[in-house]
Amino acid sequence: MSDLGRLSINQETIKQWSLPELAEGCVKAGIDKVGLWRAPVQEYGVERTARLLGDAGLSVTSLCRGGFFTALDPAERARALDDNRAAVDEAAGLSTDTLVLVSGGLPAGSRDLYGARERIADALAELAPYAAERGVRLAIEPLHPMFASDRCVVSTLSQALDIAERFPAEQVGVVVDTYHVWWDDQAPAQIARAGAGGRIHSFQLADWITPLPAGVLLGRGQLGEGSVDFRALRHQVEAAGFAGPIEVEIFNESLWARDGAEVLAEVAARYLEHAC
Repeated sequence: MSDLGRLSINQETIKQWSLPELAEGCVKAGIDKVGLWRAPVQEYGVERTARLLGDAGLSVTSLCRGGFFTALDPAERARALDDNRAAVDEAAGLSTDTLVLVSGGLPAGSRDLYGARERIADALAELAPYAAERGVRLAIEPLHPMFASDRCVVSTLSQALDIAERFPAEQVGVVVDTYHVWWDDQAPAQIARAGAGGRIHSFQLADWITPLPAGVLLGRGQLGEGSVDFRALRHQVEAAGFAGPIEVEIFNESLWARDGAEVLAEVAARYLEHAC
């Protein structure tokens, strides 16, 4: 476990790099896997991105993000489904089998968490077969409860699995993101549950540090800076049968302000120190 063979670098970790810089930097560092985000891929072009990464010998471990299924307005819901179909097509074009879903928060004025989660399931009933036809799995990512109002009403692995298990495992699974689940004393049991059903579609690392910044979204810490026991969580997902890539996804302005090659080297070193 003490090598970089399973390490994937999510491009948001080194957001200051362009896609060509990311490809070149990973090759120089001996890392052959990356996780991508839709906006920079769309800007660069899906086919052009696929060609760039293929020429560099890099594989794409996930594409983020689809989701935001919780709107009440039918027209808005239809637009969300159209956008998610486009996300599936982009994932297929990048030859990744995993589209990460951030499911969406409460609509304005609503307090109905149950209804919002049911609308997620309704959307997946339409989207999952479409994705399966294109070789793409949908991975529901539970987000920490502080994001429930505005970004994701799915706050725990248990809630994510309750939705995912309505569909075949090869169509819908979950993301185990250490930043979002480290605090949950039910996480070990739910990781085992997800593994037993073949539903761990992605495993992501970021640390929990306090105090959180204004807006909280950019509060993820470099590995080893905070409260997360990465090695324990890795052992749990592997005991549950997960043997896939391990993706480091950190949103942090202090990392983005630094030299990208320096950040990448630090991420690799911290990964070996804290997650292996």
